[in-house]
Amino acid sequence: MEIAELKKLAYEIEKDLGNEFENISDFLFKSPEISGEEYISSKFLVELMKKYGFRVTYPYCNLPTAFRAEIGDGEGPIIAFLAEYDALPGYGENGEPGHACGHNWISATTAGAAIVLSKLKEHFKGKIVLMGTPAEETFGGKCDMVREGGFKDIDIVLQAHLEEFHNINCKALAMDGIEFKFKGKAAHAASYPHEGINALDAVQLTFAGINALRQHVKPDVRMHGIVTKGGEAPNIVPDNGVCKFYVRASEREYLNEVSQKVINCAKGASLMTGAKLTYSYFENPFDNLINVPMLQELMKKNLAEVGITDLYEGDEAPTGSTDIGNVSYVCPTMYVEISPEADERFFTHERGALKYVNSSYSNKKLHQIVNAMVGVSLELYKDTDKVEEIKAWHKHRVE
Repeated sequence: MEIAELKKLAYEIEKDLGNEFENISDFLFKSPEISGEEYISSKFLVELMKKYGFRVTYPYCNLPTAFRAEIGDGEGPIIAFLAEYDALPGYGENGEPGHACGHNWISATTAGAAIVLSKLKEHFKGKIVLMGTPAEETFGGKCDMVREGGFKDIDIVLQAHLEEFHNINCKALAMDGIEFKFKGKAAHAASYPHEGINALDAVQLTFAGINALRQHVKPDVRMHGIVTKGGEAPNIVPDNGVCKFYVRASEREYLNEVSQKVINCAKGASLMTGAKLTYSYFENPFDNLINVPMLQELMKKNLAEVGITDLYEGDEAPTGSTDIGNVSYVCPTMYVEISPEADERFFTHERGALKYVNSSYSNKKLHQIVNAMVGVSLELYKDTDKVEEIKAWHKHRVE
């Protein structure tokens, strides 16, 4: 069957199953769970994929709420769709978690694409994988899954995310989370201040050093921190001081340099005050997102075929950090952002997002992006030379 006919058949299958895909989004939206505790959500998706004949490994990569569902053979490309399903704490009406980042929609689109492709499996060789990836909002489950080898056999990765704009040229900054702990010596701040070693001074000097560093790093660098411990009472020289920083840059290689400079600021503060320093990386390090031009062109083409053509062309799109960056270092990855095209501007991680991530707006985009991801996948399954070309480009890029 020619690719155009195959896509037409895929669109028909998606239309027939459209209500089921909307129900995925709705169920997860109404069952919000915080990072690492997505037991209801992951089980729901696992049972759904089993219903459609997928073989499931659950849990996966030593994460209790991660899973891998697959169907197909090993004779062709292995394409993975990444589901996210953790919610944000405190966004519900009564302080419960809420899906203000739209991960319910992500799971619906990726599960939907995998299911549609499974209905077409007789027309191509290869394997379809739905990967359940927990805790994107906190410790970054994909980072753990990469370290565990969970993506080592995957040829191509696809994922979409709701955002303000339609964007195929997405950016994600590499990020390190560093915690500095200073141990000083308590003393009466009025009677015997000379007997004390002020750990809070060390914290403040760390901030001062990092602020001075800002002049001497590239414009893409972001450094922002908080004080988590600074003393017990004003009349006691603080003997414990703790601060946490996120340090970000456009490329992992340069971030490694900047992070070392930030650590040196803390070492200098320790030397100046006499407070003993220990430091650690309190979260998984996130890598920047590597975009693959050939995948971007395929996505652009298939988005146009389903009616999404107004792609963002600027450089001012929101830029944060995400664990899919780590995946993009081990697998060619196509990460696309899709606007719900709502009646007001859409921003993730704001309460207003809750109106739109499980709505008629997002459902329309759900169907379009499922069809677009299926279209990209079909072109790749039917053109193994293209897949090898993409993999070769990616290998050269990351080496």
